[in-house]
Amino acid sequence: MTPSPFPTITEIKTCLVGGEGNGADYHSQARGHWIIDSPISNPMSHYSKFARLMARLASLLALADQPPAGSYTPTSKRFLLGSDPRDTNMLWDQMYRASLFYGRKGLAIIAISCIDLAIWDLLGKIRGEPVYKLIGGKTKEYLSLYSTGPLPEEAKKLGFWGGKVPLPYGPYEPGSLQMNFEFLRKHRTAVGPDYPIMVDCYMSLNVQYAIELATMCLPLNIEWWEEVLHPDDEDGFKRLKSALPHIKWTTGEHEYTRYGFRKLLETRSIDILQPDVTWAGGLTELLKISAHAAAYDIPVVPHASSAYSYHFALSQTNTPFAEIVCNAPDGKSVQPPFGNLFLDEPLPKDGRIAAEALDKPGFGLTLNPEVNLIEFKEDSWEFK
Repeated sequence: MTPSPFPTITEIKTCLVGGEGNGADYHSQARGHWIIDSPISNPMSHYSKFARLMARLASLLALADQPPAGSYTPTSKRFLLGSDPRDTNMLWDQMYRASLFYGRKGLAIIAISCIDLAIWDLLGKIRGEPVYKLIGGKTKEYLSLYSTGPLPEEAKKLGFWGGKVPLPYGPYEPGSLQMNFEFLRKHRTAVGPDYPIMVDCYMSLNVQYAIELATMCLPLNIEWWEEVLHPDDEDGFKRLKSALPHIKWTTGEHEYTRYGFRKLLETRSIDILQPDVTWAGGLTELLKISAHAAAYDIPVVPHASSAYSYHFALSQTNTPFAEIVCNAPDGKSVQPPFGNLFLDEPLPKDGRIAAEALDKPGFGLTLNPEVNLIEFKEDSWEFK
């Protein structure tokens, strides 16, 4: 009996979410949220223009940055239309090589990431299986989560195993070492001596300052220091690890493709890699990054991205837990990280995502029909 032909890709649509969103990120957040309206949200906020940018980034991206990335998607049609969605490696390789003129990091790779995730979602829905089943199946019965937000004590109350906070002050502000110490000391007092606290530095420190701050905070038992340097500063990370080998240094949220992560791995100075599956190249590339990291016995814990990360994390032996970015404006409750974009985004209970919560086909997400989408039409964006 001749098997039925496997469905091929027949149509491609590129859309943006119109207006101010309510997802847990600078890119789409409305005003009134701790992420953009706290007095100092990260060490870059002492630049007045940078602070205003955080508040306006949704509109800026819609008007400036996003169209070039979105515009790249239609140029990929020649690779995608009529293709078998099971050919993920070939499709990714073609899109990547065609993108090199546009950029080997940043927006061009983000566009490929979006396409790649859509292909995996389509493949799971055709097969009637969750994505994690397509990439090796589950390695754990549930995912433990830590929460990134303004209040680790609230993360503790909600059942998350740890809480990560943004570092408020940078190295060029007078007295910032002591101010950062006092900021973190208050959080340590609030959660007790053993609850894990992590610190997100948003690539804003330098080597000497990071060493001095981490040394000063040794009594506070910080679980890890995240993104203290730019991901390109491989030598700087070597110096950090050499100076304080017992401290955990993590990075990767702003790195791209296996080539960028290879350089980080080869430094032997990063304790946890944190790629973003929606930025670093999609699931196809993240699986390659994870396999490379496994050879070094380095954990891979993706940055945020909700269900897109959860399916990956559930399937990987070197991903012990996952992250959720707190989407509650006051940081005191669990809300869908993608806001109202989806109708059925999986939410943690007692700081965990059960494996069965991810058992719907594909990534298990249903687009909210009430969301205002802007569709790319040839050379322009049109409201649907």
